[in-house]
Amino acid sequence: MKKLALAAALSLAATSAFAGKHGKYSEPVIEPAVVVAETKASSGGIIVPLMLLLIVAAAVAAK
Repeated sequence: MKKLALAAALSLAATSAFAGKHGKYSEPVIEPAVVVAETKASSGGIIVPLMLLLIVAAAVAAK
């Protein structure tokens, strides 16, 4: 009876010790963080060409 209890205890210990071990350990996969660059709406790039267009139009109209 003691041998049967010992065998049962060892088999339970061995089962729980090897549970979840299926081959090589794989590293957890961590996805890279997505960085979103914020853009600001600005009319600074359009003011200079509009001023140049107004100056050219005024020069043409003056002739």
